[in-house]
Amino acid sequence: MSTESDIREFLASRRAKVTPQQAGLPAYGGNRRVPGLRREEVALLAGVSIDYYVRLERGRLAGASEEVLDAVANALQLDDAERAHLHDLARAAAKRPVRRARRRGPLPESVLRVLESMTDSPAFIRNGRLDLLAVNRLGRALYSPLFSDSATRTPNIARFQFLDPDGRDFFPDWEESVNTTVSLLRTEAGRAPHDSELTGLIGELVTRSEEFRIAWAKHNVRLHHTGRKSFRHPDVGVLTLDFDAMDLPAQPGLTLTAYSAAPATADHDALQLLAAWAATEDIEDNTNIEDDGIAEDNGNAEDTEPAGRPSGRQDRHE
Repeated sequence: MSTESDIREFLASRRAKVTPQQAGLPAYGGNRRVPGLRREEVALLAGVSIDYYVRLERGRLAGASEEVLDAVANALQLDDAERAHLHDLARAAAKRPVRRARRRGPLPESVLRVLESMTDSPAFIRNGRLDLLAVNRLGRALYSPLFSDSATRTPNIARFQFLDPDGRDFFPDWEESVNTTVSLLRTEAGRAPHDSELTGLIGELVTRSEEFRIAWAKHNVRLHHTGRKSFRHPDVGVLTLDFDAMDLPAQPGLTLTAYSAAPATADHDALQLLAAWAATEDIEDNTNIEDDGIAEDNGNAEDTEPAGRPSGRQDRHE
C-alpha cells in the first residue's frame, strides 16, 4: 500500500459521492464527466485554490494544516470516521515510511480478570487487525468456528470471514458484515500505514479474495462502537446480539467488545443455550483429560463418544 495512492483514491471516491445539488452548487450543463463534484468545485467549497486542492488529491497532504483538512472534510461532507481517516492519512504522509510491526507485550492480568468476570456476555479483546487476543469462555463459545484452526496462528476475524469455507455461513448478514470488516481494516490502515503485519494481512486478503478486493477498493471507513450483529452458530442457530466496543486507554490500539441480548427475547434464550453448551464443552474437556490419564494407567483405553450438545434452534432470520 502507498500512502499517496490511498490519499488520492480516498479523496476521489468521497468527491464522487457528493452531487452539486447536495453541496448547494448549481449544476451547469447536462453532461458531467464525473459522477460527483469536480475538483474545482471542492476547491471552491473548501476555500483553497484549484492548484492546491489538486495537489492534495494527488496525495501530497504532508504540511496541510488542520484548518485546511477540516475545510476539505466539510466540502466533501465527510462523517466522523472519514474525517478522522483524512487526518490519519495526513499524519502518515508527514512521516518517514518505515515498514515495521508494532510489538506489544502480554495483556495485563487485571484486564484478563475483567474479561473473565463477564460471565453472562460473550466478550473479547482485539487489535486493529481484528486478531482475537483474548476471549472469555462465552466469547470463545460464540466464535468457536474461528478456533477450529487456531493452533498455528492467532484467530483473525477477517481471515476467517473471507478465506475459511465456514465464514460466509457464520455471518448471515454477509454484505453488511463484509462492509464492516473491510471498513475497520481500512480505518486501521490509515492509523498504522507502516504496520507490516497489517499490510501483510491486507495483501493476503486482496490476493486470495475477490470480495475483499472489491470492498477494499471502495475506501470506506467506519467507527465501530455500538450496534447489532447476527451469527449463525453451528450449535444454537441464528442469534442477533447487541454489541458495545470500548477502547482500552492503557492499551492503545486495543478494543474490548462485549455482546448482550435483551431479557425475555429469543436471542437471550439462545445466549443462555450457548452458555450451557460452553459449560458442557468444559466438562467434556475435563472428562477427556481424566480418561486419558486412566487409559495411561491401565495401559489400554476404549474410545468414548463425546457428550451430546444441545439441539440447535431453527434459523429465525431466514
